[in-house]
Amino acid sequence: MPIYKYRAATRTGDIVEYRTDAPNKLSLLNKLKSNGLYPISVTSLNVKKDKKGNKQKRNIETSHSVLKQVRAEQIEKSMTKQDSWYTKVNAFLLKNQSIKKRDILVFTQNFYLLKKANFNNIHALSTVIETVDNPNLKAIIEDILLGVEAGENMYTTMEYYSSVFPPIYINMIKVGELSGSLTASLEHAVDYLEETEAMNKRLREILVPNLIQFIGLVILAVVGTVISVPMIQGVFDAFGSKDKLPPLTIAFSNFLDFVSSIWYIPVGIIVAAVVAILLYIRTPKGKYNFDLFKYRMPIFGKLIYAIDFSRLVQSILLNLRNGQRIQESLETSRNISNNLVMLSLVESSINNLLIGGSWIEPFEQSGLSTPMITEMLKIGMQTDLAEMMEKLYNYMQIDIDNIIQRIIKILPQIVALFVGVVLIFVVIVVLVPMIQVYMGGWMFSAFE
Repeated sequence: MPIYKYRAATRTGDIVEYRTDAPNKLSLLNKLKSNGLYPISVTSLNVKKDKKGNKQKRNIETSHSVLKQVRAEQIEKSMTKQDSWYTKVNAFLLKNQSIKKRDILVFTQNFYLLKKANFNNIHALSTVIETVDNPNLKAIIEDILLGVEAGENMYTTMEYYSSVFPPIYINMIKVGELSGSLTASLEHAVDYLEETEAMNKRLREILVPNLIQFIGLVILAVVGTVISVPMIQGVFDAFGSKDKLPPLTIAFSNFLDFVSSIWYIPVGIIVAAVVAILLYIRTPKGKYNFDLFKYRMPIFGKLIYAIDFSRLVQSILLNLRNGQRIQESLETSRNISNNLVMLSLVESSINNLLIGGSWIEPFEQSGLSTPMITEMLKIGMQTDLAEMMEKLYNYMQIDIDNIIQRIIKILPQIVALFVGVVLIFVVIVVLVPMIQVYMGGWMFSAFE
């Protein structure tokens, strides 16, 4: 349900200022009035959250909310105050501002610095809120603060906003709070967010320019054929030239004419295929197969799996350092990824431990982990697992960097191959007829 922030006056002249969820604004107004509250303002926070059924936060408003004493004239002033058009426009733009990874990174960095300076959670959150510019993120942090003030852990409210905070981020906060090492967990979270942002930036630098070039050439081929071919053929016909356009140009032009005459059929086929795929992915089997495809897809599959597995290793390492056993570490770390394949592997590892088996076996049998990874884990189980997990994490970071370097080398070559094919096609279909007209050789056949 939508979340609203409201200010209301009681019969005694006190002010209630809190947040709650309600089906709609009218329902909330009726609820406030039935509880003896007189609404002053109701604002939709418009914060995206997961659809988790009827999950209810424990820091939603109660009838015993702490009230702040104010004078009656102050209530009247709050009810009649009108904002300027500039304020309303600015508020509207800020309200619809999405929460970016950069916002979460800045919040985490500031929170970590305050914790490092020995601030308690309430004091640190109260201070950080004043530095957050994004109103949606500020509303979430305020909600986290209310939970902490009510005796909750931070991660319980963060789990409610799991669409905003990454799973491994929530897991790091959870481990830090339960083990009493929140400052160290925040440091790891800052490193994780910075590494993720740097990696995404590198991938964008590879993909975006090449995709723009490829799409531009495709548009040039289609638009150039649609516009230039009829014009050139019209020139030939007007002068009575016997020259003909290249066969490929004519064939492609006829193909475009045919598609445009029955455009609804290919569009319908494409829409039906997309809808069918989306519906299939929504099923448990479809979601699992799609997640498995992510790990096995060409070029990016190994990178996606390596990133998810390194996050699992990092989470387990953090748990082991805080005194947890391997089974407890796996149970705490099971939600580091939304990929069903990774979740099933972790679940299988936990089940193997319960029956006295090896937790490494599911990862080895999946064929996704390299022999180097599984051997390091086996050696770690026989020696010092925490030390070996640290070495494995460092190895995974090097491996991820090597995979990215290979992608940087291979991807431009693959894109260049497609671009080259499209470019040759554009030259034959569009540029050759134009050059033919420019050279004027067709005019000789017109006077024969």
